[in-house]
Amino acid sequence: ALTRLFIVAAATMLAGNTTASTVELTDEQVDNLVERSYQYVAMYNVNNKFALKQGGWNSCDPDTELKDHTMREIARPNNDTLYIICMLDLRKDPVILEMPAFDSKYVSLMVTGYDHYVNIPMATRLGDFEKPEKMLLYTERTEGYEGEPVERVDRLFEATGDFVSAVLRIMPHANDAERFKRIIKQMESVKIMTLSEYQGEPKSIDVIDFPQVGEKDADVFENNLLEVMQFVFNHTSFDTDNEIDQALLAAYKPLGVEPGKAYDPASVAKIDGARLRKSAERVFAEEMPRATDPAFKEQSTFQLFQPKGQMSLETLRFQSVTGPIGLPAAEAVYPAIATTDGTV
Repeated sequence: ALTRLFIVAAATMLAGNTTASTVELTDEQVDNLVERSYQYVAMYNVNNKFALKQGGWNSCDPDTELKDHTMREIARPNNDTLYIICMLDLRKDPVILEMPAFDSKYVSLMVTGYDHYVNIPMATRLGDFEKPEKMLLYTERTEGYEGEPVERVDRLFEATGDFVSAVLRIMPHANDAERFKRIIKQMESVKIMTLSEYQGEPKSIDVIDFPQVGEKDADVFENNLLEVMQFVFNHTSFDTDNEIDQALLAAYKPLGVEPGKAYDPASVAKIDGARLRKSAERVFAEEMPRATDPAFKEQSTFQLFQPKGQMSLETLRFQSVTGPIGLPAAEAVYPAIATTDGTV
């Protein structure tokens, strides 16, 4: 039966033994796992690769050169704006992002965690970046902080994940040499500090071991999906009223992966990674051509890269395959251009 979940060694589980069981998933269950996990796997790979590239978390990298095809961290980077990429670890301490006024017609700040929901807390479209500001970022799990105001901090932002990217995009006005120089200096003045550092009593942040990233998303699905998802579950906010959240948690609970648990390869289910990879590759192959499907583009353009609660699973899956990470249509649109042979 399509809904059958066959667990070997059930007797040892009932006896309280934590020995791993072999779980035989139907094709339907495999596809459900992959389709509900894709956003997390894609963003786990993207955010962690950026952190590795920058030398670790709680770091900012003002990249002052326009992008081209040689940039490998993002599948399709913008080449008309410059980036400041800040990778933030919000577990032990809130992080304060200090930003100057920018002499640019276009600036936006995007915050994204492993769940791939996109928040734009500041943008020139909203009248921001005309004066220097400090923003404090935290999550519901940040130790020792519960959202209280902080002196001389202008804004508070609660993120949905403990490990997030906070990305500033700035139009450089590169055709105006003097303005370009001013903007570069402004970009280089952006800095971050933990709240304890800001208050003059810095506390240490313990080193954490991350599960291995994959060169491709399919690598994670095949090699260490349960380990990655256990890590994601422990560092992501889930909403009891959010249907997508709850369906994801329900899919993983029979496999021994739940929020708040430590990953133990001896106690989680044994699953067939090759089948998961095959399903992930199918999802990739199905989603990519949709980028040039006129009907789908018309339907999805204003649905992509939205905050939590404003997206369907279908749109999350599409943006995670073809993005990941981008701006909502209020900030930018991403028209796909097909090659002469019809491939994307």
